[in-house]
Amino acid sequence: MSTGQPAPLSFAVSRRARDVAPFFAMEIGKQAAALDAQGQRVIRLNIGEPDEGAPPAALAALRAQLDGQALPYTDALGLPALRGAIAGFYRQMHGVELDPGRVVVTAGASAALLLLTAALVDPGDEVIVGDPSYPCNRQFLTSFGADIRLVPTDAASRFQLDAAAVAAHWSPRTRGVMLATPSNPTGTSIAPAELDAICALTRARGAWCIADEIYLNLQQDDAQGRAPQTALARNAEVCVINSFSKYFGMTGWRLGWSVLPEALVPAVERLAQNYYICPPTTAQIAALACFTPESLAVCEQRRAGFAQRRAWVTRGLTDIGLPPAVAPDGAFYAWFDVSETGLSAWDFCQQALQQVQVALTPGRDFSVLEPERYVRLSCAASVEDLDEGLARLGRFVAGLHG
Repeated sequence: MSTGQPAPLSFAVSRRARDVAPFFAMEIGKQAAALDAQGQRVIRLNIGEPDEGAPPAALAALRAQLDGQALPYTDALGLPALRGAIAGFYRQMHGVELDPGRVVVTAGASAALLLLTAALVDPGDEVIVGDPSYPCNRQFLTSFGADIRLVPTDAASRFQLDAAAVAAHWSPRTRGVMLATPSNPTGTSIAPAELDAICALTRARGAWCIADEIYLNLQQDDAQGRAPQTALARNAEVCVINSFSKYFGMTGWRLGWSVLPEALVPAVERLAQNYYICPPTTAQIAALACFTPESLAVCEQRRAGFAQRRAWVTRGLTDIGLPPAVAPDGAFYAWFDVSETGLSAWDFCQQALQQVQVALTPGRDFSVLEPERYVRLSCAASVEDLDEGLARLGRFVAGLHG
């Protein structure tokens, strides 16, 4: 007799699905949503999502498409006009001349990483990755059979790989290196000379290098007032990933891009055709408006604002006894050590959420080697929420010490 309940699944999920770890920033987000539903105001400092959204011109361009016009598939590699606009962006912002044919527009930076991993990784290939690092990058590599060689980093190296560390951890099975500059979760960048040295090392050994530059255009100018420098400035063979999500504030639009060596483009195009056909047409058309002088002025103003927020959060955390391990110079994160509180990073985040309603991200999302020492705070929230969140954390930490 039927109970009206669905029968249990008669098949097992793949080992890939079983092995993938949850993204704890999202798990904390679910807990925060439950508290919100109970009427508690949670200060969300756990997600790296800019609070101001897309430039006004991009929003206007999106609205203009809602007139019933057909929105067909585009080329798998993206609209030619958008690929050209991205190449022009590199010329204007970084002084780098790019052939638009090397630009691949993707369904978010995650799709760019998916395509590159599929194009470059065979099962058993060893890939060098720093620890801590963005977890989804590691998960993509593992899903395609890579063996990840995690290299420990610390405050002395600004939690970044350097050429000496890469060379010391190289093995006969090493096929590539994955970098992120600036980094999530630490908000720190790799010095240009060190980045050049890593790229030269991989090139000399016949390996590939992926540079995640999603936060590049949020990075501060250096001490000489020079703008952030892409890895493409002196290395045409590096594979660069970027996105409209952070600098342009377009997280939910799911639009990113990659700049590839010319020889890699045909393989990536075949993969894109099969994996997702093309990036979202509406987002691509609207994104063209991101590259007007007016939109870039808005984004540069916001870049300055994020630098101020990073400085404000660094001072605030220092005042409550939790100084960032290294002052961030890019992205919008602060990475701080909670070990002296007597709590693990997970317990610190859980108690901060339940006791003072501040959502943070525990280090286990980003670090395999020291998962319970550090916590990430996102500075992407509004100034008002950052002020309130720091005040609440101050009370929470004072209670721990008391």
